Amino acid sequence: MIAFFALGLIAGLIKSDLKVPKATSETLSILLMLTLGLKGGMALHGETASLAISELLAVIALGFITPLSLYPLLRKLIKLPQKEAISIAAHYGSVSAGTFAVVMAMVDQSQWPLRPETTLYLVLLELPAIVIMLWLHRYLQVKTAGNEVHSSAVSILHEALTSRGVVLLCGGVVIGWTYGATGMDH
Repeated sequence: MIAFFALGLIAGLIKSDLKVPKATSETLSILLMLTLGLKGGMALHGETASLAISELLAVIALGFITPLSLYPLLRKLIKLPQKEAISIAAHYGSVSAGTFAVVMAMVDQSQWPLRPETTLYLVLLELPAIVIMLWLHRYLQVKTAGNEVHSSAVSILHEALTSRGVVLLCGGVVIGWTYGATGMDH
């Protein structure tokens, strides 16, 4: 996996015309998110008693703090337009599943110990960043148009929580946690 990541990086640096077809890219994205969720859920199977609630809350807080602190910096210090500032803040607040998969492969190959809740952290960082920045984008969009903001709060939350990545990661974690590695073999 690491070699393919490096190949993609090199292809970009040399300005190759290499492109993965959109359908293939979407399929790989779906499989990656589901696999990460399943793997993390299987690692959590039977281990939930050892989860530290304070750590989970700290990760969730970080998922909110990172994009919310970046947005004003990007708007005022760097003077980016509103949409770009929101997009970049959301990007840095969330986690790249592709980068996470590469790191997980490196850790696995190196046989370093890894805590079972690591993939759960991925989900817990992803959700707040997506939800808060999507809400901020919609809020500012509706406010600028002079419409009622509260009418779209539920739809914004629904859109964020039902996005493909969130559903696949969360669903994979729940399925993997429920069945464990031995249950998935049957």
